[in-house]
Amino acid sequence: YHAPTTIEELQANVRTAAKVRVLGGRHSFTPVNDSTGTILSLANMDKKVVFDHERRTATVNANITYRELCPQLHAAGYALPNLASLDHITVIGAAMTATHGSGDAHGNLATPISGLEMVTATGDLVTLSRAKDGDTFNGAVVTLGALGVVTKVTLDLLPTFAIQQDIYEKLPIAELYANFDAITSAAYSVCLFTDWQQDWFNTVWVKQVVSAGRPPVVPATFFGATLTPSERPVDPTSDRYTTPLGVPGSWHERLPHFAFKDAEQEGNELQSEYFVARSQAVAAMQAVAQFRDQLAPIIGITEVRTVAADQLWLSTAYDQAIVGIHFNWQKKGAEVQQFLPTLEAAL
Repeated sequence: YHAPTTIEELQANVRTAAKVRVLGGRHSFTPVNDSTGTILSLANMDKKVVFDHERRTATVNANITYRELCPQLHAAGYALPNLASLDHITVIGAAMTATHGSGDAHGNLATPISGLEMVTATGDLVTLSRAKDGDTFNGAVVTLGALGVVTKVTLDLLPTFAIQQDIYEKLPIAELYANFDAITSAAYSVCLFTDWQQDWFNTVWVKQVVSAGRPPVVPATFFGATLTPSERPVDPTSDRYTTPLGVPGSWHERLPHFAFKDAEQEGNELQSEYFVARSQAVAAMQAVAQFRDQLAPIIGITEVRTVAADQLWLSTAYDQAIVGIHFNWQKKGAEVQQFLPTLEAAL
């Protein structure tokens, strides 16, 4: 295990290793970064944020977390277009795995990357950019680390903005099927949660941009779902806090759903996610809904999110808009494994 502090030290670590894996935020539910060879962490590398105000970009240590990065971007007047539900993951981990937030107009978290620097297997330092390397660059952003150890990334930025999030409860499933496009396009970001046990989706998270300080219009109902009170009771047994509802806040404080009390504690759940073409979203949800009884003893919650198309070769949204159907399972590994082939066959 190595945690180098300089590029030269990192290059030496890579050059002398037979096999290398790199740690990110350690949120992965796969053994992708496990190894009997060399394991590297970039956590001790310089995390200075370098702004290019003319190009409206920021170049950062690839291992910086969104929790560390986003307040600095906001303080400088900038924003990223989207975030995942959690902020303790690293920028490079999100990019390499095509991690995503939600929103019809927004690509996954790899899409703001316009340049990267990496150490290849020979220990050489290589730089690539969208502007000068074209399709070669598109093949190097989402790679699960297969091409090298990415040390820096350059991110395209937006002007900072404010968001208000509100939650609606019990969205009738018939309304969702009939109005899926209208529902997901109704705000900057829309996410849907269900346990598949009723004829409704449990909650809809609607995140609207706040313009010129004016609070957004928040109707009492949303396609048959009812607005939940902004003040929700806090569950003292939960490992996370819900980000504030009904009150405008900066983009990085509202786009994530949760803040963890201890982001690095051992997880108490299993997760898997399936991606379908946007045009097949309703059919896919209908396919899942038929398994209500089989899901009952093993499901925690499912989140449905939309992602815009991109041109990154290994992206889950390569060349087509997609919908992610994300399953949070109860910690019943054998039962979940037994059910997944049936679910996958239906999808």
